[in-house]
Amino acid sequence: MSESPFQTEPTPRDEAPQFVLPLVVRLEKSAPPARTDALETAARAVLVMLGDERSVGDGEWAQVMRDWQDARIRKVVRRARGAEWRRAGELPGITVTGKSAEVRVFPPVPLDGWPKELAKLQVSGTELDDPEPPADVAPGTAVLWMSPDVEMSAGKAMAQAGHGAQLAWWELSDDERAAWREAGFPLAVRTADRRRWRELTAGGLPLVRDAGFTEIAPGSCTVVAEHPALLAR
Repeated sequence: MSESPFQTEPTPRDEAPQFVLPLVVRLEKSAPPARTDALETAARAVLVMLGDERSVGDGEWAQVMRDWQDARIRKVVRRARGAEWRRAGELPGITVTGKSAEVRVFPPVPLDGWPKELAKLQVSGTELDDPEPPADVAPGTAVLWMSPDVEMSAGKAMAQAGHGAQLAWWELSDDERAAWREAGFPLAVRTADRRRWRELTAGGLPLVRDAGFTEIAPGSCTVVAEHPALLAR
């Protein structure tokens, strides 16, 4: 795709009907997920949705997925617990489970056409912590590098990680996508130090520049996607 779906300047994408990809993270009071695991699980959920047979060809979600990708690539993360989570689970979608996180991703919906079960869920202020530092990244794992300079809520960061994963997916060949999918979409989310961030943003890898709809300034660079297949080129 030649035009970035995240750039701040007006593009033909703005003339298309606008859709949003809903993600819901399970956030029980007694056992909230770790922040990094929530970000990684959200990124995998986006990839699972992109790679699902229902999202391509003549699949039941294929048309709305195409409509969503033809417009701005918006993602919104909401949170649910208890009965809210159970009701969300009754809607068509896919639940992806991490070490401590559960994220359900749904087919895109119109900006003003959210299902009532999702529309009433809270979106802002989702805060999570890592009880211990994230483990070292295994060699050959795709890494979504978060900016050290942009502060975001956990919900916003989950959406940005999803953006980064999607940009990496678009850059891969069909064979590379299939290999990643068959491996279970292994990936890690880490925050780069400032020196590494400068190198990453200048290295030609997929880079998310946020459109600035929520929380952060338009044009903010938030994520660089470093997939091993892209480094080999």
